[in-house]
Amino acid sequence: MAASALSDRSKLRRWWTLWAVGGVDHDAVLRQIADDAGWSGRYAFLIVISAAISLLGLLMPSVAVLIGAMLLSPLMMPIIGLGFSIATVDTGEMRRAAIALLAGSVLAVGLSVLFVTLSPIQTITSEIAGRTRPTLFDLLVALLSAVAGAYALIRGRGGTVVGVAIAIALMPPLVVVGFGIATLNWTVFAGSLLLFLTNAITIALTAALVARVYGFGSHLSPQHTGWQLVLFIVALGLLSLPLGAALRQIAFETVAQRQVRETIGEHFPDASRLGQMDIDYGADPIRIRAVVLTPRLDPKADQILAADLRQRIGRPIDLHVDQLRVAPEGGSMEAAQIARASNTNGPTEADRQQRAVADLALIVGADASAIKVDAPERTLSAIAAPLPGLPLAGYRALEARASTALPQWTVLLAPPADTELPTIKIVEGVIDGPVLNVSAWASARLRQSLSVEGGTEAQRRAIADGIESRGGRALSGKAGGTLRLRWVSPEPANPEPETAR
Repeated sequence: MAASALSDRSKLRRWWTLWAVGGVDHDAVLRQIADDAGWSGRYAFLIVISAAISLLGLLMPSVAVLIGAMLLSPLMMPIIGLGFSIATVDTGEMRRAAIALLAGSVLAVGLSVLFVTLSPIQTITSEIAGRTRPTLFDLLVALLSAVAGAYALIRGRGGTVVGVAIAIALMPPLVVVGFGIATLNWTVFAGSLLLFLTNAITIALTAALVARVYGFGSHLSPQHTGWQLVLFIVALGLLSLPLGAALRQIAFETVAQRQVRETIGEHFPDASRLGQMDIDYGADPIRIRAVVLTPRLDPKADQILAADLRQRIGRPIDLHVDQLRVAPEGGSMEAAQIARASNTNGPTEADRQQRAVADLALIVGADASAIKVDAPERTLSAIAAPLPGLPLAGYRALEARASTALPQWTVLLAPPADTELPTIKIVEGVIDGPVLNVSAWASARLRQSLSVEGGTEAQRRAIADGIESRGGRALSGKAGGTLRLRWVSPEPANPEPETAR
C-alpha cells in the first residue's frame, strides 16, 4: 500500500510538472515583473496620484473615489516582485523591489501628512475608522487575493491584478498612516500601519509560495525550500497574534452591545423604547449611558441592570440610564382621547391631523395649541417642555420617539432654548462623534449658531466643521481654556424648529 501511495504521488507530480509548470514561460513572467517592480518616473507619478485620490476619498468620505484610487494600484507590483525574488532567491531583484516599495510608501505617507496638515478638515470619517482595526479576516483576504494575483501573472492574465488590488486596497491604509501622523493620533497610526504591513507581507510571502509551486526557483536546494516555508509560517503566525486579538475584541463588542440592548429592553415595560445608547469599551469599568422612554420610572434600574450585565458580559460595568416618562397625563390625555374618537363614516383627514397633533403633544409634554402643522409637507413642529436634568441627547431621543409614533409625519422637535450644551471632548485626536451629532441637531432645530471656544485653533475649526457637516451652524470662537460650546446670540423667546436635514 505504501508503494502504491508513492506511485500515485509520483504520477501526480509528473502531471503537475508537465501540464501546469511546463506550460509556464518562466523567463517571460520574470521579465514582466522586473519591468514593473522597480522605481521609475511612471511609478512615482502613480504613487502621487493614487495617494491624493485616496485621501480625498477618505475625507469626503466616498467609496467610489477610493475605488478609483485602488484601480491605479502602483504598490502591487513591487510587492509581488519582492515575493517572486524571494521564491528565486534573487538578491538583486529583491533589493530593487524592496527599495521601490519602501520609497513609494514613504512618498505616499509624506504626501498625506502634508495634505492633511494643510486641510481644514481633519475629522476621522467612517472610511478612515474602518482602516484602523484590522483583523484575521483582513489577513485571509490578503492571502487569497495574493494567490489570485500571482496566478494571474503566471498565467498571463495581468488584468486580474487590478481586481486583486481593489480587494486588498494597499494605498488607503498607507494614507491613513499619514493622517494619523498629521493629527498626532497614534491609535489611527498604529492600526492602519498594521493593516498595511499585514497586506504587504502576506502578499509577498504568498506570491513566493505560489511561484515555487509553479516551478520558479527550481534550481534551489531542499534547504532553501524549507527556509522559505518556515519564513511564510512564522510571518503569518506573528501577524495573526494582534489580528486575532482585534477580531476577538470586535466580536466581544458586538455581542456585548446586543446583550445591553436586550437587558435594558427586558427590564422596562413593553411600551418602553430605547432612545440613545453609548458604550465606551475602552473604559475600565465599561461605561454605558442610555436614554429610555418609558411609561413607568424605576429608581433602582441602574443598580439592577448593572448587576445583570456584569453577570452576562463578565466585565465590570458602569451604567446609567436616563429615564424619560412618556405616560399620558392631564390635558394631553384629554386631547388624545378626542383625537382618537371616530365618527360613523370613519376618520377624515382633519381627524387624522388632530389625532397626530394630540399624540405629539402627549409625547413632548406640550400644549396641543403650540404644535405647528404644515399639512402640505406633512410636518409637525414643536418645542419640548422643559424637563429638569434632561440633556440635549434626551430631547433628540424624544424626537425619534415621536417620529416612530407618527410615521406619516415629519416631526421637528426643538429642545428648550436654555438646555445645557454638552461638553466637547477630544481623546487621542478623535472628536466625540455623539456630541457633534446632538450639537448639530440642536443648532438646526433652534436655528442658532454655536461658537466653539477654548483649545487650539485646529481643534476649534475641526469641531465647527464637524457640526456644520452634520447640518448645524458653528464657527471658531475665542482661544484659551478648555473646549466648550456656547450660543452665539441670546436664546430666542420662541424658536421654531428648522426644516429637517
